[in-house]
Amino acid sequence: MTVIRLTKEFSFEAAHALDGYDGPCREIHGHSYRLFVTVKGCPAAGEGDPKCGMVMDFGVLKRIVNEEIAHFDHSLVLRQTPCNASLRAMLAERFGNIVTVDYQPTCENMLGDFARRISRRLPEGVELHSLRLHETATSFAEWFAEDNR
Repeated sequence: MTVIRLTKEFSFEAAHALDGYDGPCREIHGHSYRLFVTVKGCPAAGEGDPKCGMVMDFGVLKRIVNEEIAHFDHSLVLRQTPCNASLRAMLAERFGNIVTVDYQPTCENMLGDFARRISRRLPEGVELHSLRLHETATSFAEWFAEDNR
């Protein structure tokens, strides 16, 4: 059996603020994120299988990632804390896409969240191998399944 890795790239725009951070990222600011999703598995071998020769249909991977991650596009991502509850409520009155998370919305923590969301949706026999999230053109974080077992 040959194990193959497939990678699909996604992009989204989002703003965030790092609550309590001691640097400039405590201010609301945005990024043009690039997300690389790599899955692995063995290509289907059954001649009668419409997915013969595929680990996974790229369209299915696209659908899964879009359903799990699309709400981050053009959003403001904020950590849910008691001290920013009034700010979040005020912003939600004016803006429609405030994403509230239970973690500091760093690139690193977003990857952990994305890994959990995507992994649980993959078809049988397909595993999430890695994620790479570029926050800027020159800065990214990576998540690998082998490091998280």
